[in-house]
Amino acid sequence: MFDTHAHIHDPSFDSDRPEMLARAREAGVQRILTIGTDLDDSRRAQETARRYGLGYAIGIHPHEAAGAPENLAAAFDALVAEGGDAPPRAIGEMGLDYYYDHSPRDVQRRVLALQLRYALDRGFPAVFHQRDAFEDFVTVLREVAGGPIRGVVHCFTGTPAQARTYVDEFGLRLGIGGVATFKTAQNVRDAVLDVGLDHVVLETDCPYLAPVPHRGNRNEPAFIAATAALLGTLFSLDVAEIAARTSATARDLFGD
Repeated sequence: MFDTHAHIHDPSFDSDRPEMLARAREAGVQRILTIGTDLDDSRRAQETARRYGLGYAIGIHPHEAAGAPENLAAAFDALVAEGGDAPPRAIGEMGLDYYYDHSPRDVQRRVLALQLRYALDRGFPAVFHQRDAFEDFVTVLREVAGGPIRGVVHCFTGTPAQARTYVDEFGLRLGIGGVATFKTAQNVRDAVLDVGLDHVVLETDCPYLAPVPHRGNRNEPAFIAATAALLGTLFSLDVAEIAARTSATARDLFGD
């Protein structure tokens, strides 16, 4: 399995990171992408990925948009250069979050546009975050990209209609994690069934959003098996088929 969105470099794993990664391997997780949320966090993601043989992404989360560097492209270029022969696999997570509004909305939109333009110009896939901002989010995508984008909308929690917009208009993948196992998330399950398995990738967003039956605990990549099992039930497929197909989609997007 491929955990396409994790925060392995998060301090909550400092006390047991090697053991946690060993549990992931035992659970069948073969690839992990650890995701940066600002420049310093992206550097930690890069360093952790290098140490443990993981993939990583660099980006500015919408919560951190107000602190984005004035010359974002130059800052990202420097981080890419620091990666040497292990460059980032993607740019992000970038996006809009109107639920918390930790950064002003106009700043969020500007920083999203800058990051998306950077990803498109440099040939990187994009990792998106969108919460309670669907209309403004797709407006930025239309203005900057105007068509298909190599990328994933991580932690998808929207409606089937929104999922169709992401998939049909932009060619994006949906990142499906622990939320899909929650009793209240029927809309997510309906959306996954509507777009089909081949437009879905698995993720944990660890240490956040642990799936049932681990809800309330620190999330970790090994728990992705619970989400895979849910998708197996939805599509009437065995978990091995779910793992193979979602991993093939993720490898096509992010590489091996």
